[in-house]
Amino acid sequence: RSPDAVAVAYAEQQLTYRQLNHRANQLSHYLRQLGVQSETLVGIYLEQSIDAVVGLLGVLKAGGVYLPLDPTYPQERLDSVLEDSETPVIVTQQSLYEKLPPSDAKLVCIDLELENISQQNTENPRTDIDSNNLAYVIYTSGSTGRPKGVAVTHQGISRLVLNTNYIQITSDEHIAQVSNISFDAATFEIWGALLNGAKLCGISKDILLSPQKFISELLQKRISVLFLTTALFNQIAREVPEAFNSLRYLLFGGEAVDPKWVNAVLRAGPPQNLLHVYGPTENTTFSSWYLVKSVSENAKTIPIGKPIANTQAYVLDRQRNPVPIGVPGELYLGGDGLAREYLKR
Repeated sequence: RSPDAVAVAYAEQQLTYRQLNHRANQLSHYLRQLGVQSETLVGIYLEQSIDAVVGLLGVLKAGGVYLPLDPTYPQERLDSVLEDSETPVIVTQQSLYEKLPPSDAKLVCIDLELENISQQNTENPRTDIDSNNLAYVIYTSGSTGRPKGVAVTHQGISRLVLNTNYIQITSDEHIAQVSNISFDAATFEIWGALLNGAKLCGISKDILLSPQKFISELLQKRISVLFLTTALFNQIAREVPEAFNSLRYLLFGGEAVDPKWVNAVLRAGPPQNLLHVYGPTENTTFSSWYLVKSVSENAKTIPIGKPIANTQAYVLDRQRNPVPIGVPGELYLGGDGLAREYLKR
């Protein structure tokens, strides 16, 4: 629809939608020659960059399933994830090559093999996948045992960022990517931008950890949509509560929130829409949302609100019967965002 609009921008590099599509198509054809087809798992072991976005899109265009691998992972976690997933192909770069554990996986060094990849066809490949096929696998932290691979479908991603009730993303948005691709919030950032014709703007970790630099970056890049973990939201709100007043949407979640920092942002000049979001990776990033307009002085917490579109939420007792209002129970989530499975479980 808008081939000449900028799709992704990282540091001094940027690609239009046409350029991104061509590069992703070339990678997808190259991956197919290596045997990648419908639902083949492909590791993406790249630092935050344009190459990483090309890699994700190239895998999906080949019909594959991307497995994001964080280069800052402890070696033990990287070994565990690759052993459990038995990933047959890994897309990486020369500088990270030696950190990968020995395996039978075919390695595609995107910089070393650039000449071969760039000779591939730029036309869209044909695939037989549909909305029920897998798009990605993200591993849990393993805080309750061995990490498990959460296997998410294309439908889950569509339900998160298209025709939904908590946010209306337009092609005019500049969406910040602050999340590592191994963190499921990147699903919202990357595909929220690319499936709506918006601009994805990478923000590096060193800028993110300096509130003053971060605010400057938000203004310079004209960021309109931003997601932050609650911990980072608290930190910035404590130091510079007016940091977010140029945003159209600020979403935060992931941990229990301290209402006093939300109040600080509301008093200092809030974004147009301040959303408290909640959801486990198993239900594709966000499951519920709450539009924060005011917070009472004696509030102990901020609600997680109501389900996002095409999502169901129930509070049930031990017999799985709905509990009355005010009675504790366990939260059950369902709908189009529900992951298909834990990989191989």
